[in-house]
Amino acid sequence: MPETRDLLALADIDPLIGAVVGWADLTSPAIGDVLDDLRAGQAGRYLRSVRHLVQGESDPHWLGRPDVERGLRAVGERGLGYDVLIRSHQLPQAIRLAERLPELPLVLDHAGKPPLVRRELTDWAQQLRMLARHPQVRCKVSGLITEADHEKWTVDDIRPVWDVLLSAFGPDRLMFGSDWPVANLAGGWNRWAATVEELLDGCSDTEIHAVLAGTATAFYHPTPVP
Repeated sequence: MPETRDLLALADIDPLIGAVVGWADLTSPAIGDVLDDLRAGQAGRYLRSVRHLVQGESDPHWLGRPDVERGLRAVGERGLGYDVLIRSHQLPQAIRLAERLPELPLVLDHAGKPPLVRRELTDWAQQLRMLARHPQVRCKVSGLITEADHEKWTVDDIRPVWDVLLSAFGPDRLMFGSDWPVANLAGGWNRWAATVEELLDGCSDTEIHAVLAGTATAFYHPTPVP
């Protein structure tokens, strides 16, 4: 949690930062008090969402644990969102979470990390569409190139994932993400940005704006630059 306080403090002095996705121990019995304390601080107004590295949890039912669910209810009760950071085999957890907590705004980070290297997208696509049926869920278009072959990926490798995301969520529920600096492992910011630009070819100006700015603005409500 010290990192979350540091990020909030940085947001308070850097006009480029309009919102913060922080971390807090969702399993703590005091999670409500912790969130209230974070929000009560001088820069607490920047806290918009909470994220936990579920991808690193060995428990296949971590998101369904009673203590975690209690923590997530506390998040939602305070008007915050939750960033779901999982791998593709954990998508069933996210689906059950969306079913149990329909009032909690969710954003699926990195599109659930589809297994692009193995080119086995059938299960991912099916579960992704199931998750997208829940209207409180948004999806971040990010982290895809690091799930592909870091050295050999092309736009054509990414396009099947993009096509599923666009048809499942629509542009009004997709948001661009850089995944910087991790994206540097597989080509970097410039190449990823150019890839997204190519994937958006054929979309209307309104749809492009939604993916690049509108959806994220509606979800995170960034504080306007003074």
